[in-house]
Amino acid sequence: MDTENLEKAATKIQSWWRGYQVRQTLLQAALRAWAIQCWWRSVQARLLERRRRLALRLYTCQEWAVVKVQAQVRMWQARRRFLQARQAACTIQSHWRWHAGQTRGLLQGCYEVKASQLELDIEILVT
Repeated sequence: MDTENLEKAATKIQSWWRGYQVRQTLLQAALRAWAIQCWWRSVQARLLERRRRLALRLYTCQEWAVVKVQAQVRMWQARRRFLQARQAACTIQSHWRWHAGQTRGLLQGCYEVKASQLELDIEILVT
């Protein structure tokens, strides 16, 4: 019986040892899997951050392009309005000069500047 008890005790110890080794192996495997998962998540986070920065850069470039196009269109519109106004002023001046040339004989006058006042004498001759 003594040998039987020793065999049972030895079997129990061997069973415990094997269970301990299995648990250690599983623990090591779980720790390694956890380390790999942490590494993979960090890689994914870096890739996501790169994609976000690239998307932000692309968006910024597109926004700048839109702003530049808008500025060019506004400049073109302002220049067109200026040219129209200048053309209108030239037309008015041209007509005024023609009118002044046609009526030159009818209006005669002289003016004199004294200090801060302007003295104006106009004579209208009717023919």
